[in-house]
Amino acid sequence: MSNALIQVQNLCKTYSDDGVKTTALCGANFQIEKGEFVAIMGPSGSGKSTLMQLLGLLDKPTDGKYIFEGKDTTTFDDDALAEFRNKRIGFVFQAFNLLPRTSVYENVELPLLYDEKPDNNGSNKEKVSAALEAVGMSHRTDYMSNQLSGGEKQRVAIARALVNNPDVVFADEPTGNLDSKSGIRVMEILQKLNNDGHTIILVTHETYTAEHSKRIIYLRDGEIVADDPVKNRRVAQDGELLK
Repeated sequence: MSNALIQVQNLCKTYSDDGVKTTALCGANFQIEKGEFVAIMGPSGSGKSTLMQLLGLLDKPTDGKYIFEGKDTTTFDDDALAEFRNKRIGFVFQAFNLLPRTSVYENVELPLLYDEKPDNNGSNKEKVSAALEAVGMSHRTDYMSNQLSGGEKQRVAIARALVNNPDVVFADEPTGNLDSKSGIRVMEILQKLNNDGHTIILVTHETYTAEHSKRIIYLRDGEIVADDPVKNRRVAQDGELLK
């Protein structure tokens, strides 16, 4: 039996502006198993951000199927997508997206507040504490987000992505706003989470960042041109594939 968490079948996305159609992604076919660490790479305009938005249920495809743990998400309405996204998917973005002048605890707790069931037994505190512990930020629980360094902000953002115990964590250019030392720390945390069993999908244009993953899906002009284990794929510093 397949252990696939994600199955993508002929996935396409076409945008229309004043009657002009632009195909950002076409004919994507692959699957991602539970517990994988996959990087999506490609030059600007290759379709990697479009693919991330589709996989993260932030947008809908114009054609094809996206099956998540056996469920065809292309049949979901907007409410079902929002509920599924909140409970099953965690996001980490380049810009952190933390609430300003709000405590670390409150930022991490935010996804739990969208749950329809009230927290009557204090489980939110346990979940937030566990998430902060996982990224080494327990000592900053009561700090305001504006008191944190860039690297600390991204670690809090990762904790927020983890707090609902999602099936998959999407990291979109997570080191893009960080210095090299902080970036390495963030990637080490993502590697540890993957080693602990979390499925990680990383979108990046940075070679060094992608090489922390175990598999690279490479796009060019809206099409997948390579899909290999990291050890079998060489990528130049400008993000281009090498033979």
